Amino acid sequence: MDGKSYGYRIAAAIDADVVVCGGGVAGAMAAVAAARAGASVVLVERYGFLGGNATAGAVAQFNSWQTANGRRVIGGLADEVVMRLERYGGAGEHASFVMSTGHTMDRVEYAPEVLKLVLDDMVQEAGVRPLLHASVLDVRVTGRHIDAVHVLTKSGVVELRAQVLIDASGDIDALKRAGAAFLELDDGEALQPATMMFRFGPIDFARFEALSKTEIAALARRGYEQGQLARAALHASRDPFSTDAWFNIGRLGIDATDAMALGAAEIEGRRQAWKAAQYLRRCVPGCEAGQLRAFGTQVGVRETRRILGDHVLTSEELLRPEQFPDAIAAGAYPIDIHPAAGGELRYEGLGGDHAYQIPYRSLIPVGFDNALAVGRGVSATHSAHAAIRVMTISMAVGQAAGAAAAMAAQPKQAGRVRAVSMPALREHLLWDGAKLA
Repeated sequence: MDGKSYGYRIAAAIDADVVVCGGGVAGAMAAVAAARAGASVVLVERYGFLGGNATAGAVAQFNSWQTANGRRVIGGLADEVVMRLERYGGAGEHASFVMSTGHTMDRVEYAPEVLKLVLDDMVQEAGVRPLLHASVLDVRVTGRHIDAVHVLTKSGVVELRAQVLIDASGDIDALKRAGAAFLELDDGEALQPATMMFRFGPIDFARFEALSKTEIAALARRGYEQGQLARAALHASRDPFSTDAWFNIGRLGIDATDAMALGAAEIEGRRQAWKAAQYLRRCVPGCEAGQLRAFGTQVGVRETRRILGDHVLTSEELLRPEQFPDAIAAGAYPIDIHPAAGGELRYEGLGGDHAYQIPYRSLIPVGFDNALAVGRGVSATHSAHAAIRVMTISMAVGQAAGAAAAMAAQPKQAGRVRAVSMPALREHLLWDGAKLA
C-alpha cells in the first residue's frame, strides 16, 4: 500500500486531526475533549479496554479532588466520569478516609470493571475512533513535525496520520520512538516502584474500618517486619458491589520500560499479593473470612519516562504555589514518594487551602511542534511528578490537552501546539467545568 521502505508493509492508513496514543484515563479524557471540540480523533490502546492503571491496574479509587479544607480543584470530565459510574452503581460516595500512613485523604472508590463501560460510552458518544489491541511500532518524523504513528494490530501495521499527536501511553512510548528528550533522575533519586493490586474478601468492614490509626500502623509494621507485607501499609479501597476490597500494599522496584524486568515484576507482584492475603486472614480484624479473589491485569506503574518540556515543573513551584499564566489544570495531591525499597514512604501534605497549578508548557516536548504529553509523562521533576501523577490530576490534564489539540488541529494552526491561544483555551476549559486554580 505504501511505496516507502520501512522494512514492513503498511496494511492500512487512517487520517485524523488528533491521534492519542494510550487509552488510560488521561488519554481517554484527551480523546473525548478533542472530539467534543470538533476534531476527528483516533485513540490507540494496547488492551481490549480503556482505563490503564484505573482498570488494568485496578487502582479502584480516584484520590484528591480537593484541598485539605475541602475546596474542589478537580472538575470537568473527571466529574463526569464519576457521575456516569454512579449511574451504573459503580462508584462510592466522595468521602475522606485515613490512610494506613495516618494521613487523611479524600477519594471516590469505584469498580474497575464498570469504569471500562463508562469510558467505552464516553469515547463512542464523542465520536472517537478507538483502535484497541494496538501497540506503537514506530513514529515518522520530519524535522520538528511528527508525520505519522505506525501501530501494530491484528490487521497488520496501520499508519495513523494526524495534525497533532498526544502521547498518553504512560511510558511515553510514541515520543520515545520519535526521538524526544527525557528528564534524568538526580543523584539519590530512584524510579518510584510499581504495585500489584489485588482483590480480597469478604471483609467485615464494620470491624476493619473501626481500627484506629495506631492499630493500623502497628499491624502494617508487624506484617512488614515479618516479611508478609512488601511495605508497611494496609491501604484498601472497597468494591462498590461487594464486601471485597482492592489492596494497594505491594512494592516492586523496577524500571517498567525494561521488558524482562516488567515481566519479572508481574510474577513477583502476584507472589507478594498471595503472601499479603494470608497475613490479612491471620492477623487483621475483619479479614478472617477473606481470600484472594483477583489480581490486577498488570502491575500499576507510578513512574518511568518524563519528557523534557518547554517548562519543567518543580516541587518548589507546587509548594509556593506558583501561579502560571498558562495554567490548564490544578491539583492538591501531596508529594508522595514511594522508595524503591523499604517499608516507608515520603509524604508531604499541603494543608489548608493549598492547591497548585500545572502549566500548558509542561505538556509540550522540546523539539516538536505538533505533540503533547499527558499522564505520568508530563515534564516535571521527580518530586513534582510524585504529586501530579495521580489519576484525578491526569484526567484534568488530559482534558486540557485534548481541547488544546483540537484548537491546534484547525487549518490556520497547522498542528502547532505552541500557537494555541491560552486565554481561549482557559476560557474553553472553564466553560467545560474544569478548575484551573
